[in-house]
Amino acid sequence: MPLTLWKPFRDIQRWEPLQEIESLQREMNRLFERMMPSGGNGGAAGMTFMPSAEMEETEEALHLKLEIPGMEAKDLDVQVTEDAVSISGERKTETKTEKKGVMRSEFHYGKFERVIPLPTHIQTDKVQAEYKNGVLSLTLPKSEEDKRKVVKVNVG
Repeated sequence: MPLTLWKPFRDIQRWEPLQEIESLQREMNRLFERMMPSGGNGGAAGMTFMPSAEMEETEEALHLKLEIPGMEAKDLDVQVTEDAVSISGERKTETKTEKKGVMRSEFHYGKFERVIPLPTHIQTDKVQAEYKNGVLSLTLPKSEEDKRKVVKVNVG
């Protein structure tokens, strides 16, 4: 029986480098839109960064943490409704005068705002906040009706 070296290529997929480059470009554009100001007209386009957030839900409350380094608590505006949290502020530029040398900065200065929808209603009058080491921690107690909510499901 003769030895056959050729086998059909059933698992080969066509590689389309331009499509991959376009996909990468879209992802990079989304990243820069979130991180960089996109215009000089103020408003949402003038935002310089969006604080990272982390949320944990327990039976009694929601625990929300936001990274907002380099600011003081008095410079933060935190507003809470029963179904969303809004955090805004402004990190002001430090004015330094240097006579020699080149200065390069990767710090973000300017306004920011983040609105976080909540998965359950909360008691706005019992919210607790702490700002320590650049992390804003909010404890958002759930409303009594959402704590007790039980839904009967009929199985057909």
